[in-house]
Amino acid sequence: MALTQMQIIQSLGEAMTWFERELQWGVKPTELPHLCGRIGELYTAMITNGQMATAVNQQGYDVVSAQGERISVKTTSKMNHASYVSFNPRTLSHVDRVIVLRVNTEEMQIEILLDDAVDVAMRMMGPEVKGKRLLPLRPLLKNSKPQREQETVNIVSYHGYTIRELESGTILIDCEGQSKSPVKPILRNLALSLNLSLVNSNGNPLNTRQLGSQVIQSVKTIIERVPLAPQPVTLSSTFPI
Repeated sequence: MALTQMQIIQSLGEAMTWFERELQWGVKPTELPHLCGRIGELYTAMITNGQMATAVNQQGYDVVSAQGERISVKTTSKMNHASYVSFNPRTLSHVDRVIVLRVNTEEMQIEILLDDAVDVAMRMMGPEVKGKRLLPLRPLLKNSKPQREQETVNIVSYHGYTIRELESGTILIDCEGQSKSPVKPILRNLALSLNLSLVNSNGNPLNTRQLGSQVIQSVKTIIERVPLAPQPVTLSSTFPI
């Protein structure tokens, strides 16, 4: 059964939360390839208004966009320039579009490294070796693309910062129109100024998404408690004097 966009977004949030929990338990991100891959597929389905491939081990592609494009999705958590992603050259004929993503484990954000037609992506790949064609990440990391436009589900302003929570759970911070990165140190300082804990009930440090959500909710609570300024009374012509 096809997932709705809301279900895709919720599933993405749950997958990211589980990924973060695994990292807190000391698991290396490179040891979570299946979870990392599922995060990429859900993210791609979300930004393309598409659907996950219906068949298990679907040949060549993982997501079908709203326009019917068959998309091969590759997701990595590797941060070094010597890394690469691999493709099966025998199934690329079933693909229309290639999207390469990276899960930034420092910011817990998903970055788009490549989003292009399959023929463009193939020109960037090396020759076939042992049944695989490799796409190096070095040129992609230099030209990583900004986040696709997502709906903002929460936004507050505090101490000169504008903090936004996107539908995928990603936290963005702007200051005087300039995007700030990394956001976690800023969130930690804001949390301390709001007397918020930096650890959860188990004593583990809060991740970026958890910190951002707590800061946003705390600022919202403060705003709701601020009394409204009294409105001036205007006497009408019929008001008795």
